[in-house]
Amino acid sequence: MSDTIDPIVRHQRLGNGRHVLETVTLFALPIEDVFRFFCDVQNLERITPPELAFRVLTPGPVTIGRDTLIDYRLGLFGVPFGWRTRIAVWEPPLCFVDEQLSGPYHTWIHRHTFETVADGTRMTDRVDYRLPLHPWSGVALPLVRQQLNRIFVFRGRTVRRLLSRQ
Repeated sequence: MSDTIDPIVRHQRLGNGRHVLETVTLFALPIEDVFRFFCDVQNLERITPPELAFRVLTPGPVTIGRDTLIDYRLGLFGVPFGWRTRIAVWEPPLCFVDEQLSGPYHTWIHRHTFETVADGTRMTDRVDYRLPLHPWSGVALPLVRQQLNRIFVFRGRTVRRLLSRQ
């Protein structure tokens, strides 16, 4: 498995303002190692592009499990805001789902799925989201899609680099 392959990012419009972003990233590591990396909330700061000024506000260490609440602060296009998520599904080491309770989106449901493959682990991120103020949010959609694409490619590259050092 090549460590130089960028994550594959796909976007799909579902209608009524709903969208899906799906990213597939391959890691030449066992599923337990990849899952463990994503269980450490502090790693989110490390895998988010620096210009977003992403910070975990929930005092650590945070033990992840079903119904865990996590608070963040970040800036999007220079505007700072808070974000709160809840772990809605917790099935180690196969998947977990975080849902936005408050933040910049009308809806944000992020499913992380981990699968053992021949050369390591395939991680699939599926984000079901809806921008606020639908139907007027369509004007911002191309910019949001571009930003999400950049964030998830950065994330995949950074995770792969960090995990290769362990």
